[in-house]
Amino acid sequence: MAERVEQRLEDRIPELEQLERVGLFSRTEIRAVLRKASALEYKIQRRALRKEDFINYIQYEIRLLELIKKRRARIGYSFKKDEIEHSILHRVHSLFNRATGKWKDDVQLWLSHVAFCKQWNAKHQLSKVFSTMLAIHSNKPELWIMAAKWEMETRLSSESARHLFLRALRFHPECPKLYQEYFRMELLNAEKQRKEKKAFEKAKMDLGEFNYSEEILNGEMAGIVYRNASQKIKGVEFQLAVLSIAKLFDFTQDLQKEILENLQSNHADDPLTWDYLARRELGLGALQPSEHSTKQQKVSELARREERCGAVFDEAVRAVPTEDMWKCYITFCLERYNRKTNSEELKQKRLERTLSVFSKAHESNVLPEALYKQWLQLLLQCSLSEKAVEVAEAATRRFSLSVETWQMRLQVLIQLQREDVTLCFEEAIKHVKPKGTLPLWTLWVEWSEGTKSKEDTEALYQRSLHATTPAESVTMKEMYLGWTYRNCGYKKAKRVFTSLCENRPFSLDFFRKMIQIEKEQESCKMLHLREYYERALREFGSTDTDLWLDYIKEELNHPQGKPENCGSIHWRAVKMLQGDQVEDFISKYTLLQTGHL
Repeated sequence: MAERVEQRLEDRIPELEQLERVGLFSRTEIRAVLRKASALEYKIQRRALRKEDFINYIQYEIRLLELIKKRRARIGYSFKKDEIEHSILHRVHSLFNRATGKWKDDVQLWLSHVAFCKQWNAKHQLSKVFSTMLAIHSNKPELWIMAAKWEMETRLSSESARHLFLRALRFHPECPKLYQEYFRMELLNAEKQRKEKKAFEKAKMDLGEFNYSEEILNGEMAGIVYRNASQKIKGVEFQLAVLSIAKLFDFTQDLQKEILENLQSNHADDPLTWDYLARRELGLGALQPSEHSTKQQKVSELARREERCGAVFDEAVRAVPTEDMWKCYITFCLERYNRKTNSEELKQKRLERTLSVFSKAHESNVLPEALYKQWLQLLLQCSLSEKAVEVAEAATRRFSLSVETWQMRLQVLIQLQREDVTLCFEEAIKHVKPKGTLPLWTLWVEWSEGTKSKEDTEALYQRSLHATTPAESVTMKEMYLGWTYRNCGYKKAKRVFTSLCENRPFSLDFFRKMIQIEKEQESCKMLHLREYYERALREFGSTDTDLWLDYIKEELNHPQGKPENCGSIHWRAVKMLQGDQVEDFISKYTLLQTGHL
């Protein structure tokens, strides 16, 4: 191993001598580079290789390259690059090749090599990296796309890019993303050739030696890709994706028409098709902006286009009366309503359309649960409180088992300060299963704290402890203890804490809250703190290291504390804690003893 390391260090000597000779590095720096390189070389020559050692070596060499680049810029020296940088680049590529050969499955390592090649413009090497990587990771379409894009955009080779896409499709014959990028590549190639031809014609050059195929210039190759893809990929999402790509190019009108016809004939019952056709009306027949068109004319034109969109959506919900179709319609209406406009008339039209669509969807029993919340927000925003109460009640009739829907209705009633809030809470608890009712109980007690008497609120807290599941009652215990202390004082809170401790389960925050309450008292007693800590440790002493440390800190810092107890607390902690937590506790305890915690 030592011989190999020495040989590799000797191979560095010519480049290091050049660095010193041209004044980029000093003699001291050269020695430092040799020492660091020696240490890194020994690590990657061991029998048991580690990926981190290769990464560290590569990062060091890259930083060295960056430093040389900065030094060259500073002193204005640009010669001897073959003797200096070329040698380092070759070494980095060699390190990457060894690492990727050893850890072939690490895609991030391959991508790091790709990024390095791009950064230092190593095109020939990058071509080899892509070739090897794709042979190993042929199951990852995104890598094929990356390689094809590089061939097309950097090497300007449409033939190589096309070849890569065709190879990729043999491995992934039904991958929509591959077909989309292949489709885009053919259109980009067509656009590039069209620009070249136009430039040559403008310069009145002879095009005889250039072979510009009309099929490629008109996007026919992209059309072939699209037709082949359509036979294998049936989803409407793919059709819309390629249509959006085709719209980026101004010579694809025929292709766009073909895609649109396929969309309408093969996916007429899909909500996404109708959604696209309706939104398309916004861009059709728009007035060309001119200096003479007034703001009113622009607003009127926009209103007409939105009405055309609405007409298409109306036709859509008649043809495809599904929940998803109505959701598309409502989403469109909300988007338009939320767009800023200075025209009050246009804003009012948008609001009326949106509320009307919500009502129609509700009457058809196809309004999704999530959209009821948006409907209520819109009604409250427009001060239509009675309608909001009516809609909230209708939502709970339709989704009577949903906690979120009841919570939404109750929030509306509380916001409007209605008198029937309590009745609604009772009705909600009656309909919903006990498991998952915690949001309703927390909302109920929070409302009661602000509107009802202490006696009513306490009774409600006690009722909630029995009505919720044991896991959810933990939160109610914390809230009950905190409310009691805020409203009834320390003594009552201590009694409540004692009574609540009779029934498990508990949370650590429950005990910490009581400890904090005790510490806030003028006559804070260590005897009480010990009781609370001991109760908490019985429940959480085997899992929480910080609890033990806090207990030790109290004994050390409290006026009534007994520092001599710390040893026994430490001994108990080491016995109770499990696994890595013992080491964690010991290290923290050591820091505490030295005054660093």
